[in-house]
Amino acid sequence: MNWLIIILNALVFIYELRIGNDRNITFIEKYALIPEITSLFGLSNYRFLSNIFMHGGWLHFISNMWILFIFGDNVEDKMGSLRYLAFYMLSGFVASFTHYILNMNSPVPALGASGAIAGVMAAYMFLFPGSKILSFVPIFIIPLFIPIPAILFIGIWFIIQLFSGTISLLSPGTETGIAFWAHIGGFVAGWVFYKRFLRKGPKTPKTYYRIQ
Repeated sequence: MNWLIIILNALVFIYELRIGNDRNITFIEKYALIPEITSLFGLSNYRFLSNIFMHGGWLHFISNMWILFIFGDNVEDKMGSLRYLAFYMLSGFVASFTHYILNMNSPVPALGASGAIAGVMAAYMFLFPGSKILSFVPIFIIPLFIPIPAILFIGIWFIIQLFSGTISLLSPGTETGIAFWAHIGGFVAGWVFYKRFLRKGPKTPKTYYRIQ
């Protein structure tokens, strides 16, 4: 299922690239989450989920899919394919809803899988806290790859999102182009709900070295 999600994201992104700039703008206006014209209980509520399969460029797409590739398969292994899909979609919806609530008058389209992926990261952090993330850490001009426990790596990432999201609320005129509160909402959803999606019966945790 993790591979199917990645493939679906890839197909949507390829479609965005192929239809040309003008039609892509129309596509984004129709399927991205635009809080100003979106209603939770209206005909536009599909945007809360459709936006999580869209991306704004190569870097956005590759970075999201890489992170999903790193963490998603192990979480799926603990949940099973259909439960994992439901968990992924729930995390994405909560991410979109969190962004919507805090930006209800914004005309800026929000899109990307990172909110749903944040939920996957939260589940991974609690399911595999001791797994090592092989992380690139540049020390001056010396590239180092240092294994960092998942609970520390992902925990620091979440703290950065929380700090940045708080700054964005306190400085509403500052536009970074990053929906930090979508990340926070997706992460909290993953944190709260991941246990409800686990397979029945114990499974032996796996420890991996991952490259980030």
